[in-house]
Amino acid sequence: MKNIEVELKQLIIDTLELQGISPLDIASEAPLFDGGLGLDSIDALEIGLALKKKYDIHIDTDSTELLNYFASIKNLSRFVISQQQITS
Repeated sequence: MKNIEVELKQLIIDTLELQGISPLDIASEAPLFDGGLGLDSIDALEIGLALKKKYDIHIDTDSTELLNYFASIKNLSRFVISQQQITS
């Protein structure tokens, strides 16, 4: 799972064009929103689109779990892995 966490960190950095941040600077359990990286809803949309493109996964925007999926890199990696298992 660690490799996907690094991939997701780099995806976020690249997608949001975060300057001066490396994957090592982002703690896997740190919140992505409300502290942590301080991302907002626009950032979430951009990340969602990048995830769909890179991993070919479906993100149900009506899911009650959506906020939990995007809470941290660790949660996001679990979500991506689970979605890949569904589609394979």
